[in-house]
Amino acid sequence: MASPRTVTIVALSVALGLFFVFMGTIKLTPRLSKDAYSEMKRAYKSYVRALPLLKKMGINSILLRKSIGALEVACGIVMTLVPGRPKDVANFFLLLLVLAVLFFHQLVGDPLKRYAHALVFGILLTCRLLIARKPEDRSSEKKPLPGNAEEQPTLYEKAPQGKVKVS
Repeated sequence: MASPRTVTIVALSVALGLFFVFMGTIKLTPRLSKDAYSEMKRAYKSYVRALPLLKKMGINSILLRKSIGALEVACGIVMTLVPGRPKDVANFFLLLLVLAVLFFHQLVGDPLKRYAHALVFGILLTCRLLIARKPEDRSSEKKPLPGNAEEQPTLYEKAPQGKVKVS
């Protein structure tokens, strides 16, 4: 039977992966939702206008939106399908991406309701990464069997036996 830690990591990985595949696809194509795609185009234009450094670097709103969308799709697929360490790397990249998106929202002065989902998914990505990187608890596997010669006495067994004076 899988440990609760493993179940949690798998559930978070699949849910987060599917979410980011969906959101990245919305940034890349209008096939899923024309309204959401139009809103993304408008939002990314405002991000580039608010950060002139991007323009100086030759990054326009289309390149920024498509780059972020492609990275979200790629990392979402890794989070959903690929086992092992690559999930943690994808998790880390998505966390950096969420932080950048939160920065963009703050830069243009968006209200909280426009970026609340980014906060929630940033917290979920952080939790998944912390749970995945925490070493497995092996304390139950290292306990000696009863009657074993190497068994350590407990504190209760070590305590001196005698009468206790109560005054």
